[in-house]
Amino acid sequence: MTMSFEDLKSKVASGEVDTVLACLIDMQGRLMGKRLVAQYFIDSGHEETHCCNYLLATDLEMATPDGYASTSWQSGYGDYIMKPDLTTIRMMPWLEGTAMVLCDVLDHNTHQPVPHSPRAVLRKQLDRLEALGFSATMATELEFFLFAKSYDEIRAEGFRDLQPISAYNEDYHILQTTKEEHVMRPIRNHLYAAGLPIEGSKGEAEAGQEELNIKYAEAMLCADHHTIAKHAVKEIAWQQGHAASFLPKWHKDRVGSASHVHQSLWKDGENAFYDADGEYGMSDLMRHYMAGMIKYSSDMMVFLAPYVNSYKRFQKGSFAPTGTVWSIDNRTAGFRLCGEGSKAIRVECRVGGADLNPYLAQAAQLAAGIAGIEEKLELAPPQAGDAYQDPNAKKLPANLRESMAALMGSDMLKSAFGVDVVAHYHRCAEWEQEEFDAVVTDYEIARGFEKA
Repeated sequence: MTMSFEDLKSKVASGEVDTVLACLIDMQGRLMGKRLVAQYFIDSGHEETHCCNYLLATDLEMATPDGYASTSWQSGYGDYIMKPDLTTIRMMPWLEGTAMVLCDVLDHNTHQPVPHSPRAVLRKQLDRLEALGFSATMATELEFFLFAKSYDEIRAEGFRDLQPISAYNEDYHILQTTKEEHVMRPIRNHLYAAGLPIEGSKGEAEAGQEELNIKYAEAMLCADHHTIAKHAVKEIAWQQGHAASFLPKWHKDRVGSASHVHQSLWKDGENAFYDADGEYGMSDLMRHYMAGMIKYSSDMMVFLAPYVNSYKRFQKGSFAPTGTVWSIDNRTAGFRLCGEGSKAIRVECRVGGADLNPYLAQAAQLAAGIAGIEEKLELAPPQAGDAYQDPNAKKLPANLRESMAALMGSDMLKSAFGVDVVAHYHRCAEWEQEEFDAVVTDYEIARGFEKA
């Protein structure tokens, strides 16, 4: 479980903890920060520490692209304040003598939250929801691949001839997943010991593909759990001599990795999506919310599929959706009604890939749902049968360029997030596209070297 600041003091005094990881969440959904001497954190570091403000304006390679209004070479790359959220202190059991704390990101001069920091983006939507009298409960599924070799070995070989840890589809396969327990067992148990409500793990629908299931929680906690778990999977796999990848599509002939998001709104301890007298057990609130998600699915796509590779996953017959229809317990649709007719009724967004930032993805979905509620949008009838075959289904953006255009054209998200925040993340996506466009791929060389 998480621990109190007083509990941390006791563990530091006893010598059980000597290091505190102070971490913020970057735009890519990764943990960034510092390793602090635990006694220093107890004495004064718990008040605040500092970091360069480029941490919310870098790419996956930690490059510092231009074009961001919030920070630049021209402004000198100043500091942000990292303000530890002392309710998030927990042990990192797979790291000796180490605890961690998540930090909110504040402006160095005003001490106000940096509006484009992922936790602040999500908190703004949760505040909007609270003003309407609701809270959000969410759960994310983590799918990823384990590979036979380590990160260093794979990098030295130029990321070629990648070999998954198993040789065949291991969906629900107990024998094959037994062979992977030297990785998955410590992942489950260490994360559970760290206070994450881990339910279990299973083989997924491809060779070497895994799924980690974490129990639902309040939305901010859900995003925290997702981020910590994703980080731990990589570290624990590395400790065992393997690589874990959350790349949505690492091979054109292999199934992709998703991060489905389950969600419901609650009021006074009751699921506000449930109405015993409603069709399928759905309340009018739920119908409006789902209609909002469907209407604004293109607007929020950058936050569900943030990279060029993200869109390689959306293929017919792959269990990754291509259309924005909803269905009842049907995995071919972009939005699936789960728990039909029960108090556990919820909607599962199946669009997002394993590369999403959970804070941003959840915030975008909440913004779309809130818009649906405010606009009292009507929900179309559910899709029956194979959604891939529905010629009338509105298609999701096919690539990052289409998603960027939808983002910049979204009055809904500009109103919900703020114009500056939308522009910030548009520039993030734009840079990813620019970097990809400049690369000469192996495919191009092999296809045209002799024949062109």
